[in-house]
Amino acid sequence: MEGLMLARVLRDLSKHLPARTLGWAFPDETTAALLLDGLGNLVLSYRPPQPVVFLSRERLRGEPHNGFQRYLANRVRGDLLKAEQLKLDRVFALHFAGETGFVDQPPNRLLFEVTGRNANLLVLEAGGGFEGRIVLAAREITGSRNRFRTVRTGGIYTPPPPYEKLDPRTVTEEDARSLASLPIGRWRDRVDGLGLLLGAELVRRAGLSADEAPGDHWREALAALRSLVEDPTVSEGTMREGAREAARAEKAAQLRKALREPLEKRLTLVTNQLADVARAEAGLDSAAQDRTEADLLMAYAHTVEGGAPSALLPAFDGSGEVPVSLDPQLSAVQNAEKRYARARRREEVYERLAGREPTLLAELEEARERLAQLDAASLEELEALSQTLQAERPEKSPYGLRFTTPGGFEALVGRNNKENATLTHRVGRSLDYWFHAQGYPGSHVLVRTGGKDLALPDILYAARLAATHSKARGSSNVPVDYTRVKFVWRPRGAPAGQVHYTDQKTVFVDGTLPEESAAAG
Repeated sequence: MEGLMLARVLRDLSKHLPARTLGWAFPDETTAALLLDGLGNLVLSYRPPQPVVFLSRERLRGEPHNGFQRYLANRVRGDLLKAEQLKLDRVFALHFAGETGFVDQPPNRLLFEVTGRNANLLVLEAGGGFEGRIVLAAREITGSRNRFRTVRTGGIYTPPPPYEKLDPRTVTEEDARSLASLPIGRWRDRVDGLGLLLGAELVRRAGLSADEAPGDHWREALAALRSLVEDPTVSEGTMREGAREAARAEKAAQLRKALREPLEKRLTLVTNQLADVARAEAGLDSAAQDRTEADLLMAYAHTVEGGAPSALLPAFDGSGEVPVSLDPQLSAVQNAEKRYARARRREEVYERLAGREPTLLAELEEARERLAQLDAASLEELEALSQTLQAERPEKSPYGLRFTTPGGFEALVGRNNKENATLTHRVGRSLDYWFHAQGYPGSHVLVRTGGKDLALPDILYAARLAATHSKARGSSNVPVDYTRVKFVWRPRGAPAGQVHYTDQKTVFVDGTLPEESAAAG
């Protein structure tokens, strides 16, 4: 139901307000009908994705089907004083006077969000405007269902965010001229209260094609818009075409969301990896300081007292003395070696990450471009992209812990001998990669690449998974072998999980989980 359609219903209703209410009826679990004296039923159907509100003379019956409807029947009572719409948005409020009796019922508001999949009916405390405490909600929307907006009993209702559009009820000739260069099929982007159906009806009434701008015929377009304000009904042909367009738009929105989520995750991951490069580059200054202090300690080791917590050593350039903190349990030479080792680690980390920086920058740009393309893509383009990605994506395995490598490949970690055997001999394909900690009992790690080669960051990531999920967990410099699955076999009569392999290479990693890792069962 679109904004102008809703405005028409509320306009017809407001002519008869205030009105005496004669009680509620509930034809089904998501429909409430309020009987108004001399007017008939105000029907509120709040079932997603097609909520509606209308006036009906039909005789409706039905007892409450749930707690929310029982609350309406018992607590939302008294004269209906006012109905107000939020601009021409699909949100309106009904104000009730409350009633006195054996149990007094205070005034309150019934707020209806006629918003497709997010449709909701809320009881708010009495007040003005569209904000206030939620007394009860037909649909509780928590953070697990919608991370951007929650609707919970006892919380504060926040209306939809404000927007700037022309009000068709007050549109002027100057406004119409400003729209004359815009295809009339896109006027709904600039004019409030118009959705796909009314936008298509405006095109029909203006006698233009959807992609045609009114130009010098802006007066005819303005007349068509004003007629739509007075009579926001849709012809049968337009209804069919509009419904088809609405279905296409809904499908495109769902595809766009499904395609956007992995791209945004990839964008976040690449951004974090680039931030690691920046931090590693900043660490070069610390590495340089460590080397300078180590050189001083080596040069003046004979002057450093054993067990001292610090020392003042002459700077090589003669600029004065340099304070150097020391580990009292180590000699001056050992303190220097400790600094050299720390500097080497920082420099090696930077060299490894800096070598990947151009690739990361290219991936970042590609992800941004693809996100921008999604916004402008047609339904056909979105469907083609979805099919392409689906074909490229390996089938998800029900076995093992699942991780994602920096390159976006799925890494599966066996949790026991049976899963190790299943991953290696049933799930893995011949050109996938297989990892195992050398000389330690532990998990088989399978990286599903679809035949592609692994970059060094992916190899190190998977190797750390293998080291961490082995008896070497927590150790440093753990040797991890890796090879293609086709080079791994189970000896005859061997128990599950026991294998032999060839053509392996070995890397040395720490037995700790990689950063940015997240597992799924």
